[in-house]
Amino acid sequence: MRKYFFLVLILTASFIVQAQPEDAKTLHETAKTFMRTGDFDNAIIILTRALQQDKDNLEMQKDLVMSYYLKRDYQKALTGVKAMIDREDADVVTFQIAGNVYKALEEVKDCEKVYKKGLKKFPRSGPLYSEYGELLFAIKDFSAIQQWEKGIELDPGYGGNYYNAALYYFYAKDKIWSLIYGEIFVNMESLSERGAAMKQQLLQAYKEKLFADADLMKGEEKNKSEFAKAFLITMEKQATLANKGISTETLSMIRTRFILDWYVTYATKFPFRLFDYHKQLIAEGMFDAYNQWLFGATENLAAYDNWTKTHTEEYNKFNAFQRNRVFRMPHGQYYQVL
Repeated sequence: MRKYFFLVLILTASFIVQAQPEDAKTLHETAKTFMRTGDFDNAIIILTRALQQDKDNLEMQKDLVMSYYLKRDYQKALTGVKAMIDREDADVVTFQIAGNVYKALEEVKDCEKVYKKGLKKFPRSGPLYSEYGELLFAIKDFSAIQQWEKGIELDPGYGGNYYNAALYYFYAKDKIWSLIYGEIFVNMESLSERGAAMKQQLLQAYKEKLFADADLMKGEEKNKSEFAKAFLITMEKQATLANKGISTETLSMIRTRFILDWYVTYATKFPFRLFDYHKQLIAEGMFDAYNQWLFGATENLAAYDNWTKTHTEEYNKFNAFQRNRVFRMPHGQYYQVL
Protein backbone atom coordinates (compact mmCIF):
# COMPACT_ATOMS: atom_id res chain seq x y z
CA MET A 1 0.00 0.00 0.00
CA ARG A 2 2.82 2.35 0.93
CA LYS A 3 4.62 1.59 -2.35
CA TYR A 4 1.42 2.27 -4.28
CA PHE A 5 0.96 5.59 -2.44
CA PHE A 6 4.47 6.76 -3.31
CA LEU A 7 4.03 5.69 -6.94
CA VAL A 8 0.88 7.80 -7.16
CA LEU A 9 2.75 10.78 -5.68
CA ILE A 10 5.58 10.41 -8.18
CA LEU A 11 3.22 10.10 -11.14
CA THR A 12 1.17 13.07 -9.95
CA ALA A 13 4.27 15.24 -9.51
CA SER A 14 5.51 14.24 -12.96
CA PHE A 15 2.15 15.14 -14.50
CA ILE A 16 2.15 18.53 -12.76
CA VAL A 17 5.68 19.31 -13.99
CA GLN A 18 4.78 18.32 -17.56
CA ALA A 19 1.58 20.32 -17.41
CA GLN A 20 3.34 23.55 -16.38
CA PRO A 21 3.25 26.00 -19.31
CA GLU A 22 6.59 27.18 -20.65
CA ASP A 23 7.45 30.72 -19.61
CA ALA A 24 7.69 33.54 -22.13
CA LYS A 25 11.50 33.53 -22.13
CA THR A 26 11.66 29.84 -23.01
CA LEU A 27 9.07 30.29 -25.73
CA HIS A 28 11.06 33.20 -27.14
CA GLU A 29 14.21 31.10 -27.37
CA THR A 30 12.28 28.36 -29.14
CA ALA A 31 10.85 30.89 -31.58
CA LYS A 32 14.32 32.27 -32.33
CA THR A 33 15.47 28.74 -33.15
CA PHE A 34 12.66 28.45 -35.69
CA MET A 35 13.60 31.87 -37.12
CA ARG A 36 17.21 30.81 -37.59
CA THR A 37 16.06 27.76 -39.58
CA GLY A 38 13.67 29.82 -41.70
CA ASP A 39 10.52 28.29 -40.22
CA PHE A 40 8.69 31.58 -39.76
CA ASP A 41 5.23 30.04 -39.44
CA ASN A 42 6.22 28.16 -36.29
CA ALA A 43 8.12 31.19 -35.01
CA ILE A 44 4.93 33.26 -35.37
CA ILE A 45 2.82 30.65 -33.57
CA ILE A 46 5.20 30.53 -30.61
CA LEU A 47 5.84 34.27 -30.43
CA THR A 48 2.10 34.92 -30.40
CA ARG A 49 1.76 32.63 -27.38
CA ALA A 50 4.78 34.16 -25.68
CA LEU A 51 3.32 37.64 -26.07
CA GLN A 52 0.12 36.49 -24.36
CA GLN A 53 2.27 36.00 -21.27
CA ASP A 54 4.42 39.13 -21.73
CA LYS A 55 2.51 41.45 -24.05
CA ASP A 56 4.84 44.45 -23.62
CA ASN A 57 8.07 42.63 -24.43
CA LEU A 58 9.69 44.72 -27.18
CA GLU A 59 12.22 42.08 -28.23
CA MET A 60 9.49 39.52 -28.83
CA GLN A 61 7.41 42.08 -30.72
CA LYS A 62 10.38 42.87 -32.95
CA ASP A 63 10.94 39.19 -33.67
CA LEU A 64 7.27 38.71 -34.48
CA VAL A 65 7.32 41.61 -36.94
CA MET A 66 10.56 40.30 -38.47
CA SER A 67 9.00 36.85 -38.87
CA TYR A 68 6.07 38.36 -40.75
CA TYR A 69 8.49 40.48 -42.80
CA LEU A 70 10.73 37.54 -43.71
CA LYS A 71 7.63 35.52 -44.57
CA ARG A 72 6.64 38.45 -46.85
CA ASP A 73 3.40 39.00 -44.99
CA TYR A 74 4.00 42.74 -45.04
CA GLN A 75 0.53 43.84 -43.98
CA LYS A 76 0.72 41.97 -40.68
CA ALA A 77 4.28 43.20 -40.24
CA LEU A 78 3.00 46.75 -40.79
CA THR A 79 0.40 46.37 -38.05
CA GLY A 80 3.12 45.40 -35.61
CA VAL A 81 5.43 48.18 -36.77
CA LYS A 82 2.86 50.90 -36.20
CA ALA A 83 2.48 49.78 -32.59
CA MET A 84 6.22 49.52 -31.96
CA ILE A 85 7.51 52.86 -33.22
CA ASP A 86 5.23 54.79 -30.86
CA ARG A 87 6.60 53.05 -27.79
CA GLU A 88 8.74 55.02 -25.37
CA ASP A 89 11.33 52.23 -25.37
CA ALA A 90 11.50 51.90 -29.17
CA ASP A 91 15.20 51.49 -30.05
CA VAL A 92 17.25 51.97 -33.21
CA VAL A 93 16.54 48.43 -34.41
CA THR A 94 12.80 49.09 -34.05
CA PHE A 95 13.05 51.95 -36.55
CA GLN A 96 15.27 49.89 -38.85
CA ILE A 97 12.68 47.11 -38.93
CA ALA A 98 9.93 49.65 -39.55
CA GLY A 99 11.90 51.15 -42.41
CA ASN A 100 12.36 47.74 -44.02
CA VAL A 101 8.62 47.03 -43.83
CA TYR A 102 7.65 50.36 -45.38
CA LYS A 103 10.29 49.88 -48.11
CA ALA A 104 8.86 46.45 -48.90
CA LEU A 105 5.43 48.02 -49.24
CA GLU A 106 6.93 50.83 -51.37
CA GLU A 107 5.40 53.43 -49.08
CA VAL A 108 8.19 55.95 -49.48
CA LYS A 109 6.65 58.92 -47.69
CA ASP A 110 5.72 56.88 -44.62
CA CYS A 111 9.15 55.26 -44.66
CA GLU A 112 10.80 58.68 -44.71
CA LYS A 113 8.68 59.72 -41.74
CA VAL A 114 9.87 56.64 -39.85
CA TYR A 115 13.54 57.48 -40.41
CA LYS A 116 13.03 61.12 -39.48
CA LYS A 117 11.24 60.07 -36.32
CA GLY A 118 14.00 57.61 -35.50
CA LEU A 119 16.72 60.19 -36.09
CA LYS A 120 14.92 62.72 -33.95
CA LYS A 121 15.08 60.20 -31.10
CA PHE A 122 18.55 58.86 -31.99
CA PRO A 123 20.34 61.77 -33.74
CA ARG A 124 23.72 60.01 -33.67
CA SER A 125 22.62 56.68 -35.16
CA GLY A 126 24.84 55.64 -38.06
CA PRO A 127 22.53 52.80 -39.18
CA LEU A 128 19.51 55.11 -39.46
CA TYR A 129 21.44 57.71 -41.48
CA SER A 130 22.71 54.93 -43.74
CA GLU A 131 19.29 53.42 -44.40
CA TYR A 132 17.56 56.78 -44.78
CA GLY A 133 20.17 57.70 -47.39
CA GLU A 134 19.56 54.42 -49.21
CA LEU A 135 15.83 55.21 -49.33
CA LEU A 136 16.50 58.64 -50.83
CA PHE A 137 19.03 57.32 -53.31
CA ALA A 138 16.57 54.66 -54.49
CA ILE A 139 14.15 57.40 -55.54
CA LYS A 140 17.00 59.35 -57.18
CA ASP A 141 17.11 61.97 -54.45
CA PHE A 142 20.84 62.66 -54.34
CA SER A 143 20.60 64.54 -51.07
CA ALA A 144 21.19 60.98 -49.85
CA ILE A 145 24.88 61.87 -49.58
CA GLN A 146 24.04 64.39 -46.86
CA GLN A 147 22.60 61.58 -44.74
CA TRP A 148 25.63 59.36 -45.26
CA GLU A 149 28.02 62.21 -44.49
CA LYS A 150 26.08 63.02 -41.32
CA GLY A 151 26.30 59.39 -40.30
CA ILE A 152 30.07 59.40 -40.85
CA GLU A 153 30.45 62.58 -38.82
CA LEU A 154 28.27 61.54 -35.87
CA ASP A 155 28.81 57.77 -35.78
CA PRO A 156 32.26 57.18 -37.34
CA GLY A 157 32.44 53.62 -35.99
CA TYR A 158 29.61 52.43 -38.24
CA GLY A 159 30.75 51.18 -41.66
CA GLY A 160 27.60 51.38 -43.77
CA ASN A 161 27.82 55.12 -44.38
CA TYR A 162 31.42 54.86 -45.61
CA TYR A 163 30.33 52.16 -48.05
CA ASN A 164 27.41 54.14 -49.45
CA ALA A 165 29.36 57.40 -49.62
CA ALA A 166 32.32 55.72 -51.36
CA LEU A 167 30.01 54.31 -54.03
CA TYR A 168 28.33 57.68 -54.47
CA TYR A 169 31.62 59.55 -54.88
CA PHE A 170 33.02 56.93 -57.24
CA TYR A 171 30.27 57.74 -59.72
CA ALA A 172 30.34 61.48 -59.02
CA LYS A 173 32.97 64.03 -60.04
CA ASP A 174 35.18 63.36 -57.04
CA LYS A 175 38.63 61.81 -56.84
CA ILE A 176 39.28 61.94 -53.11
CA TRP A 177 36.49 60.65 -50.93
CA SER A 178 35.80 57.48 -52.88
CA LEU A 179 39.40 56.55 -52.01
CA ILE A 180 39.32 57.67 -48.39
CA TYR A 181 35.92 56.27 -47.48
CA GLY A 182 36.40 53.12 -49.54
CA GLU A 183 39.62 52.19 -47.78
CA ILE A 184 38.15 52.92 -44.37
CA PHE A 185 35.24 50.63 -45.19
CA VAL A 186 37.51 47.80 -46.38
CA ASN A 187 39.36 47.93 -43.08
CA MET A 188 36.09 47.84 -41.16
CA GLU A 189 34.49 45.04 -43.20
CA SER A 190 37.29 43.22 -44.96
CA LEU A 191 35.79 39.72 -45.07
CA SER A 192 32.40 40.50 -46.61
CA GLU A 193 31.43 40.48 -50.29
CA ARG A 194 31.03 44.25 -50.05
CA GLY A 195 34.60 44.52 -48.77
CA ALA A 196 35.95 42.50 -51.70
CA ALA A 197 33.97 44.60 -54.19
CA MET A 198 35.26 47.80 -52.57
CA LYS A 199 38.87 46.68 -53.05
CA GLN A 200 38.20 46.42 -56.77
CA GLN A 201 36.62 49.87 -56.79
CA LEU A 202 39.63 51.33 -54.97
CA LEU A 203 42.06 50.14 -57.61
CA GLN A 204 39.78 51.52 -60.33
CA ALA A 205 39.52 54.85 -58.52
CA TYR A 206 43.30 55.27 -58.36
CA LYS A 207 43.54 54.53 -62.08
CA GLU A 208 40.43 56.22 -63.43
CA LYS A 209 39.96 59.10 -60.99
CA LEU A 210 42.99 60.22 -59.01
CA PHE A 211 45.74 59.78 -61.59
CA ALA A 212 43.62 60.10 -64.74
CA ASP A 213 44.87 63.66 -65.20
CA ALA A 214 48.52 64.70 -64.82
CA ASP A 215 47.37 67.76 -62.85
CA LEU A 216 45.72 66.38 -59.71
CA MET A 217 44.46 69.81 -58.68
CA LYS A 218 42.58 70.33 -61.93
CA GLY A 219 38.89 70.95 -61.27
CA GLU A 220 39.39 71.33 -57.52
CA GLU A 221 39.19 75.12 -57.39
CA LYS A 222 35.81 75.08 -55.64
CA ASN A 223 36.64 72.28 -53.22
CA LYS A 224 35.77 73.60 -49.74
CA SER A 225 37.58 70.89 -47.80
CA GLU A 226 41.06 71.93 -46.71
CA PHE A 227 41.79 68.29 -45.89
CA ALA A 228 40.91 67.25 -49.45
CA LYS A 229 43.19 69.93 -50.88
CA ALA A 230 46.02 68.87 -48.59
CA PHE A 231 45.50 65.27 -49.70
CA LEU A 232 45.78 66.20 -53.37
CA ILE A 233 48.77 68.51 -52.87
CA THR A 234 50.64 65.77 -51.03
CA MET A 235 49.60 63.08 -53.49
CA GLU A 236 50.67 65.24 -56.46
CA LYS A 237 54.25 65.21 -55.14
CA GLN A 238 54.28 61.49 -55.85
CA ALA A 239 52.55 61.74 -59.23
CA THR A 240 55.72 61.10 -61.28
CA LEU A 241 55.68 57.52 -59.96
CA ALA A 242 52.43 57.07 -61.87
CA ASN A 243 54.49 57.36 -65.08
CA LYS A 244 55.30 53.68 -64.56
CA GLY A 245 51.60 52.87 -64.57
CA ILE A 246 49.33 52.19 -61.62
CA SER A 247 50.00 48.79 -60.11
CA THR A 248 50.12 47.34 -56.62
CA GLU A 249 53.86 47.99 -56.49
CA THR A 250 53.66 51.60 -57.67
CA LEU A 251 50.72 52.30 -55.36
CA SER A 252 52.73 50.96 -52.45
CA MET A 253 55.57 53.37 -53.30
CA ILE A 254 53.23 56.32 -53.93
CA ARG A 255 51.29 55.75 -50.72
CA THR A 256 54.45 55.25 -48.63
CA ARG A 257 55.92 58.57 -49.81
CA PHE A 258 52.53 60.21 -49.34
CA ILE A 259 52.43 59.20 -45.66
CA LEU A 260 56.00 60.34 -45.03
CA ASP A 261 55.25 63.75 -46.56
CA TRP A 262 51.86 64.02 -44.83
CA TYR A 263 53.44 63.60 -41.39
CA VAL A 264 55.92 66.36 -42.15
CA THR A 265 53.31 68.87 -43.31
CA TYR A 266 49.71 68.10 -42.38
CA ALA A 267 49.40 65.44 -39.67
CA THR A 268 49.20 67.96 -36.82
CA LYS A 269 46.50 70.00 -38.52
CA PHE A 270 44.51 66.97 -39.73
CA PRO A 271 44.92 63.98 -37.38
CA PHE A 272 43.48 60.96 -39.18
CA ARG A 273 43.22 57.38 -37.97
CA LEU A 274 43.58 55.79 -41.41
CA PHE A 275 46.87 57.57 -42.02
CA ASP A 276 48.04 56.74 -38.49
CA TYR A 277 47.43 53.10 -39.36
CA HIS A 278 49.47 53.46 -42.55
CA LYS A 279 52.31 55.04 -40.58
CA GLN A 280 52.22 52.19 -38.07
CA LEU A 281 52.39 49.60 -40.85
CA ILE A 282 55.33 51.39 -42.48
CA ALA A 283 57.18 51.52 -39.16
CA GLU A 284 56.63 47.79 -38.60
CA GLY A 285 57.58 46.78 -42.14
CA MET A 286 54.09 45.63 -43.14
CA PHE A 287 52.89 48.35 -45.50
CA ASP A 288 53.88 46.48 -48.67
CA ALA A 289 51.96 43.45 -47.43
CA TYR A 290 48.98 45.66 -46.61
CA ASN A 291 48.98 47.13 -50.12
CA GLN A 292 49.22 43.65 -51.59
CA TRP A 293 46.23 42.65 -49.48
CA LEU A 294 44.35 45.77 -50.57
CA PHE A 295 45.12 45.76 -54.30
CA GLY A 296 47.09 42.66 -55.26
CA ALA A 297 44.39 40.02 -55.68
CA THR A 298 42.21 42.47 -57.59
CA GLU A 299 44.97 43.49 -59.98
CA ASN A 300 46.33 40.01 -60.70
CA LEU A 301 45.39 37.02 -58.56
CA ALA A 302 48.19 34.79 -59.88
CA ALA A 303 50.80 37.49 -59.22
CA TYR A 304 49.37 38.04 -55.74
CA ASP A 305 49.55 34.31 -54.95
CA ASN A 306 53.15 34.28 -56.15
CA TRP A 307 53.95 37.32 -53.96
CA THR A 308 52.57 35.58 -50.86
CA LYS A 309 54.80 32.57 -51.57
CA THR A 310 57.95 34.61 -52.16
CA HIS A 311 57.29 36.90 -49.16
CA THR A 312 55.99 34.29 -46.74
CA GLU A 313 57.35 35.85 -43.56
CA GLU A 314 56.03 39.32 -44.45
CA TYR A 315 52.66 37.90 -45.52
CA ASN A 316 52.25 35.81 -42.35
CA LYS A 317 53.29 38.69 -40.10
CA PHE A 318 50.67 41.00 -41.59
CA ASN A 319 47.95 38.35 -41.53
CA ALA A 320 48.58 37.61 -37.85
CA PHE A 321 48.58 41.31 -37.05
CA GLN A 322 45.39 41.95 -38.98
CA ARG A 323 43.47 39.12 -37.32
CA ASN A 324 44.10 40.61 -33.90
CA ARG A 325 43.03 44.19 -34.47
CA VAL A 326 39.79 46.09 -34.98
CA PHE A 327 39.84 49.22 -37.11
CA ARG A 328 37.56 52.05 -36.04
CA MET A 329 37.54 55.72 -36.90
CA PRO A 330 37.30 57.98 -33.85
CA HIS A 331 35.08 61.00 -33.34
CA GLY A 332 36.44 64.41 -34.28
CA GLN A 333 38.28 63.44 -37.49
CA TYR A 334 35.64 64.51 -39.98
CA TYR A 335 36.90 66.85 -42.73
CA GLN A 336 34.43 66.74 -45.59
CA VAL A 337 32.64 69.99 -46.47
CA LEU A 338 29.58 69.75 -48.72
